[in-house]
Parts: sequence; C-alpha cells; structure tokens
Amino acid sequence: MTKPESTDEPAGAVSLPEVHRSILVPVTASFWRKLLAFSGPGYLVAVGYMDPGNWATDLAGGAQFGYTLLSVIMISNLMAILLQHLSIKLGIATGRDLAQACRDQYSKPTVWMLWILCEIGIAACDLAEVVGSAIALQLLFGIPLVWGCVITAADVLAVLLLQSKGFRYIEALVITLIATIGGCFAAELFWSRPGVAGILLGFIPQTQIVTNPNMLYVSIGIIGATVMPHNLYLHSSIVQTRKYVQDAGGKREAIKFATIDSTVALMFALFINGAILILAAAAFHWSGHQDVAAIQDAYKLLSPMLGVGVASILFAVALLASGQNSTLTGTLAGQIVMEGFVSIRLRPWLRRLITRAIAIVPAVCVIGYFGESKTTQLLVASQVVLSMQLGFAVWPLMRFTGSKTKMGEFVNPPWIKILGWTTTAIIIVLNAKLLFDTFMPATVLKAVYGQLGLPVPTE
Repeated sequence: MTKPESTDEPAGAVSLPEVHRSILVPVTASFWRKLLAFSGPGYLVAVGYMDPGNWATDLAGGAQFGYTLLSVIMISNLMAILLQHLSIKLGIATGRDLAQACRDQYSKPTVWMLWILCEIGIAACDLAEVVGSAIALQLLFGIPLVWGCVITAADVLAVLLLQSKGFRYIEALVITLIATIGGCFAAELFWSRPGVAGILLGFIPQTQIVTNPNMLYVSIGIIGATVMPHNLYLHSSIVQTRKYVQDAGGKREAIKFATIDSTVALMFALFINGAILILAAAAFHWSGHQDVAAIQDAYKLLSPMLGVGVASILFAVALLASGQNSTLTGTLAGQIVMEGFVSIRLRPWLRRLITRAIAIVPAVCVIGYFGESKTTQLLVASQVVLSMQLGFAVWPLMRFTGSKTKMGEFVNPPWIKILGWTTTAIIIVLNAKLLFDTFMPATVLKAVYGQLGLPVPTE
C-alpha cells in the first residue's frame, strides 16, 4: 500500500484526528517564536523516560555502585534522542505515525501481532505508573496500596477534561509536573551534597560495567527502563499536531524544531534519572545502605540520612508527579496504536477505563495476595515486559526511515543508518540477555555462563 500524501485526508485517516494540525506555526516568525510553537511534544515523550519504572533501577544503581552507572544513563539518553529524532522524521516526512506505517507495510496477521505486543507493553508501563502513584499516596497520606491503585483510576476525568480543552493544555500540565519533579530533586541534590568530581567521573564509561556481572545486570535494567517502545509510536503522531507549510522546506524546518524540542526535553529526563542515581549514591552507597532498591526504603531513609525532615516528603511528591504524568501520555499512546494498527476507535473514557483496568487488576491482585512487599517486584516485572516489546518497535522504525520509497529526500543518511542499527542491535541484545537471566532456571544459567567462562549474575 502507498502512504497518503494529501493533507486533506478524511478525519479517520490521520493520526489523532481531533488534534491533527490544530496548533498553528507562524510562517514569518522569529527562530524563538517558531521553537516555542513546536515545543511541547518532546516533553510528553520525555515523561516516559522518567516514570516510576525507572526509579527502582536508578536507586539500585546508585546505592550499589555509587556514581559509576551515570555513564549508562547518559548512553541510554543518547540512544533515546536518536530514536525519537527518527520518530519525528517518520511522522513529519510521511504524515503517518509508526503504527499506521506498520499497517501500510505489513500483512494483516503481522499488524495484529505488533498491535497486541504494543498493547501489552503499554499495559506494563501503565502498571508501573499505577504502582508508583499508589506507593506515593501511601507514603504521603498513609493510604493502603490496594486503595491507592484504585484511586489512580480517577485520572480518567483529568485526561478527558484536558483533551476537551485542547492539546496545549495537556502539554502545559505535563511540563508543570516535570518542573515539579525537577524542583524536588534539585533540592534533594542540594541537601545530599554529592561529590562533583565523582559525578563527572561517573559520566565516563568504565570497563568494570561490562566485567562486573552485577553491575552489567543493573545497567541492562537501566537501558531497558529508559527506552520506552510506546514513545516511538507516540512521538511520530503528536508532532503532527503542528500546522506548518506542507512542502519540503516546511517539513525540513519542522523536523529541525521538533528535534530541538525533543532533545532539550530528554536532557531534563537525563537530569531526573541522573539525580535519582546521584541521590541514592550520596545518601546510601557510602553509609552502609548499599542494599536499598525499594522506593519505600529510600523514602524512610532519606530524611534521617540527609538530616532534612522534608527530604522524604519531596521524594514522594516527585514520585506522585511522575506517576500521574505518565498516565497522560499512556492514554494518548494507547489511542494512537489502536487507531493506527487496526483502525479501532473508542470513546476516550472507554479507552482509558480499559487500559486502567488492565493495569489495576494485576496490581490489586498481586498486592492483595502477596502483600505490599511485592511492589518492587511488580515494577521490575513491568520493565521486563517492556524489554520484550522494544525490538518490535525499533526495528520497523529503522526500516521505514531508511527507505527512500517512504521517506523521499528525508531518508536516513549512511551515518544515521549506522548509528541507528548499532543502537537497535545493542538494545535487542541487552534486552535479550535481561530476559534470559530473568527467566532461565539457575541450573541453566550456571551451565551457560560456565561454558562462557563468566560468573553468574545475582540479584
């Protein structure tokens, strides 16, 4: 099938038709005014890189290994910047989001398989957000986790209200919540007084990250938690909310400004993830609390360790803002993949209730049956599920943006192809290893690692 070229498509043929090209970009404005007009989608995407699913891996990395894994967070962020740039190019150059492009290219069985895998990934991400928000409500107000999970369903009303007002309102709320998270962690870093020299050295990759199996295991978890598959679908759609000139020059300019927006927003995500790891390192690593990995444990220890009573409260406030922020983008991603892959349109409230139920039911069941001590395992499990789906999003993105037929003059140049496919290979191999280590029986792991002459990684 050929991709649609007309800008006057029927409503159902464009991505997110209710907001498609709804934000005007002034043609003759200055650089800064145009950048402001394009700013917003990058921050919605950045939310996925700082959601509660990242917190457990960042906390574990800082508590166990100090500042060493800051380089892994930085490399993960650079991978994310590249992949989101390719998503932008696909959406702007073709007028199709990644889900629609898959529907155009692949057979119906393949499209349905990709859709189901993507929905599972979104549900897993939503599970992390439900659990993260519930933990924050418990820490702040003493609400039991089971009821906290149920309360998070109320965000359906907030999403519906914002969607009815316009896309800029969603972007404004997301940016406000990101600023709240950033402000909380800026204060935490001030109180923890981390060593500047140690932080700078932490951004330099060390060979021990690969040679130390436990360090490598946490590093893989950080990469798996950082690059979110549904963000690739989301970004290729929401860049089309801008109304710019639909010729080669206009598209080239749109790609430039949207990439600046995305890169700046992802640098905020780098700050947040780096701040969590630095805080864990400064507060726990050198104080005999290297085993801290659970969010609840970090909350209890922060104020005593830093000597500031409000430190734990700000930590929980940031967690709540992170969880609620992610639910907004999860809803949009769910709508995009459902409409893009299989052309199913549901009323927004029904779509939101379905995704919320898929996330809340397993969270409530596990917490109710096993107790509240299993929340960290739930967060880790959600990241493993995301890892399983990641390759199925990155691979078609690289294929489509490398196709002259689809992209025309915007096709990836050779150096981008090399970087992109290298990134894809790293992500797929590392996540395959994470899945192998997670699901293989201990006896099989010992045998395989023994044959390779490697020590078996431990939790």
